[in-house]
Amino acid sequence: MRLLTTFFCALLPLSAQTGAEADVIGVVQRLFDALAAHDGEAIRSVMLPDARISIARAAAEPAGTTVADMAARIAADKTVMLERFTSPPRVLTRGRIAQLWGEYAFHRDGKFSHCGVDSATLLLTSGGWKIASLAYTVETEGCPGRP
Repeated sequence: MRLLTTFFCALLPLSAQTGAEADVIGVVQRLFDALAAHDGEAIRSVMLPDARISIARAAAEPAGTTVADMAARIAADKTVMLERFTSPPRVLTRGRIAQLWGEYAFHRDGKFSHCGVDSATLLLTSGGWKIASLAYTVETEGCPGRP
């Protein structure tokens, strides 16, 4: 009985997710997939043209870049990149705006590089959800599953 209860409790977050929430997570996952594929066009396809990307590193002032610069940099970088959520991201939606907050881990050439939090604001367009802004932290200490 305890095993059955645990199984159904584990499914609750999945069943509570709305279609919009799943779509928002899907857009960010497509961004992760585009990073892994070094596909600048796929990166641009999930973001608004004027979206901003902001980076918060532990020992530096926050920095920012544009979609065009990020897409060009990722397309030119041929190292193996893998970004994945380390726990289910949280999504809030209201009408045509959504906010995603998710912890991630980033691996480069098969080795752990860093972890952090992705915070994305998405807007619902005629072409579906698009990332309007993306801010993320870059952390090397206190990462889940890391010493």
